[in-house]
Amino acid sequence: MYGYVKAGAAVPLLQVGDCDYNIRQMEHLLREAEARGVQILAFPELAVTGYTCMDLFAQKCLLEKAEEALLELLRRTGEVETLCIAGIPLRAENKLINAAAVFQKGKIAGFVPKTYLSNYREFQERRWFSSGTELRKETVRIGDGEYPVSTQLLFTAGKVSVGIEICEDLWAPVPPGALLAMQGANILVNLSASNELTGKNDYLKSLIRQQSASCMAGYVYVSAGFGESTTDLVFAGKSFIAENGVLLGESERFPMREKLLIGEIDVDYLNHDRQVNTCFTQGLSVLQQRSAPVTVPFELSEDRKVTPVRPVDPMPFVPADNALRDERCEEVFHIQINGLARRFLHTRAETMIIGISGGLDSTLALLVAAMTLDTLGLSRKQIIAVTMPGYGTSGRTFRNASQLALCLGVTFREISITAACRQHFQDIGHDEKIQDVTYENTQARERTQILMDLANKENGLLVGTGDLSELALGWTTYNGDHMSMYAVNAGIPKTLVKYLVKWVAQHKADKVSGDILTDIVDTPVSPELIPPGEDGATGQQTEELVGPYELHDFFLYHFIRFGAPPEKICFLARQAFEGVYSQEIIRKWLRVFFRRFFAQQFKRSCLPDGPKVGSISLSPRGDWRMPSDASAELWLRAIDALD
Repeated sequence: MYGYVKAGAAVPLLQVGDCDYNIRQMEHLLREAEARGVQILAFPELAVTGYTCMDLFAQKCLLEKAEEALLELLRRTGEVETLCIAGIPLRAENKLINAAAVFQKGKIAGFVPKTYLSNYREFQERRWFSSGTELRKETVRIGDGEYPVSTQLLFTAGKVSVGIEICEDLWAPVPPGALLAMQGANILVNLSASNELTGKNDYLKSLIRQQSASCMAGYVYVSAGFGESTTDLVFAGKSFIAENGVLLGESERFPMREKLLIGEIDVDYLNHDRQVNTCFTQGLSVLQQRSAPVTVPFELSEDRKVTPVRPVDPMPFVPADNALRDERCEEVFHIQINGLARRFLHTRAETMIIGISGGLDSTLALLVAAMTLDTLGLSRKQIIAVTMPGYGTSGRTFRNASQLALCLGVTFREISITAACRQHFQDIGHDEKIQDVTYENTQARERTQILMDLANKENGLLVGTGDLSELALGWTTYNGDHMSMYAVNAGIPKTLVKYLVKWVAQHKADKVSGDILTDIVDTPVSPELIPPGEDGATGQQTEELVGPYELHDFFLYHFIRFGAPPEKICFLARQAFEGVYSQEIIRKWLRVFFRRFFAQQFKRSCLPDGPKVGSISLSPRGDWRMPSDASAELWLRAIDALD
C-alpha cells in the first residue's frame, strides 16, 4: 500500500552440516515474518548447510541432503505467500555453485549464482565453488523440476523488481546488483556470510549505503550468525536494510539467538527518483558501448629519498583516538566472546580450564572466559584458573594471578610444577643446573600436560592464552603453551593485548580488580622460566631477548597486510619511530623478525583453532599458508643491502 514493500532479513540459529535442523529454524522465522506482514524475506548465504562446511562441500551426502532439505522446506511452507531467498550449494553442469534459491508458495522461482568468489586471506571459495558466469545452461534440475539459473534473473511483481547478489558481489568494483538495478531491479538483496573483524562493520555499512544510493534502490543485507564454525572466524549475524543511501535499520551484532530485522522500502519514491534522474537509465548502455581502453604512456619522476607527507602510525593495531580505541576494544571482546561461546557450547564442555601466570596474555584469556560465561548466563565457577609456580615464578606475578582469580569469582587452583620437573630432569638425564632450552621447555610442557589432563578430568575446554605476536616470532614452546583446545588470543597482537586489559581495568572492573589489572599491564613481559635474581625480580624479560613488541607488531602488520619488502618496512619504521629507535636498532630487530618468522613456521602449521579478530591472522587454515622449510635468505639479504 502507498508503494511500500515490507522486507525482512532473517538470521536463524544454525548447525554446520545439519540441513534438517537448519530448515526447521528457517521455517520458524519464515512463518514469523509472514505473520508480521513481510513480503520479501532473505536468509544468509548457504543457510541450508552453513557457510563454514569447507571440504564437506565435496561430499555427495551433504549436497544431496541440502537439495532434499530445500524441497522439504517448500513442502512445509506451501501456503506461505512471502517471497523467500535462501543460500544453498547447488550442483550444476559438474560444478558446484554458491546460489540463492528463490521460492514462494512452495514453488521454486529460480536460482541466482554468486558471481565473485572470495579467494583471498581467510577465504578459499574457489576450492569448492565455480562462479555463476561459468555456467553454460540457463536451467538446473532439482528433484523432478527444471528451474532457471542465472546471474541475470529479476523477480518482478508489478512495480517491484528484486535483484540478488551474494556477499563478495557487493565488494566488487562493479557489483552485479548495479547492473541489475540499471535493468530494473529496485530492491537488491544480498545473502552474505561475512566474518567479523575490527572496523569491518563500519566499512560494510558505508558500502551498503553507497550501493543503495548509486542504484537508487532498497537494499536488504543479511549475514550468517551464531552456529557457524568458529575454527578461525566469528560471524556476527548482522543485517541491514537501506533505501537510497539511508540506513533504515540494522540488527544487533553478535546475538546468540535468532534475529529478524524488518523494514519498509518505499518503491514509489525510488521509481520517482529514477525517472527524474535521466542519467540512471543511461548507465547500462554506456557500459555496453565501452570499447577497450586506450593506454597513453607518461613519465612519472621518482625520488626515493622523499619523506611521505602523511604520518606513519607506529601502532597500526591500536587506534590513537581514545574513543575509537575504546570502541575497538569492545568490538574485539565481542568477537572473542562469541567465538569461545560457540566452541564451548559445541563441545558440551562443563568447565573452562585456563593456566594463569599473572601475565598479560593469560589475564586477557581469563577475562574473555569470564565475560563469555556471563553472556551465556552460566556461573564463573565453571572456570578453573590454575596457577603453576615453577623455578622462575616471581612473587608479583603469582600474587596478581591468585588475587585476580579471587576477584573474578572463578575456581582457583595452585599446582606447583617444581617437583614434577625435577623428576623429569632425572628421567631424561638433564642437569638441573644447566638452564638451557631443555630446562625452560620442560616447565612449559609440564604446565600444558597438567592443563590438558585437568581438562579431561573436569570435562573442560582448555583455553589457550598465546597471542599473535608470539606466534609470529615463534616465542612459544612447541607442544607446550603452543597447544590448547581453543586459542582465544591467537588473532590479537601483543600491543593490543595490553590495551584490552587496560580497557577492562578502566571501564569494566571494580577498584580492587582494576588495580590488579593495572599492575599486570605494568609488569614486564616474561616467560618466567629462569629463577629470579636476588632482588626477587624476574630473571627474563622477553623484549630484551627478542626485541620490542611495538617494533615486531609494526613489522608484522606491514609484512602480512601489504606484503611490504624489508626495505619499505625499514623506511616506514624510521618515519614512525623517529627519535625512539635508530636505524641500526630497527635493522637489528627486523633481522630477528624475519629470521624467527621463517624458522618458526612449523609451530604455526599445527595451531589450534582460534578466532580471527583483525586484518592479520597467521592461521594455517586461512590467511597464512607457508612451507615450514621456506628460506628467509632473500629477506635477510635485502636488509643487509640497506644503506
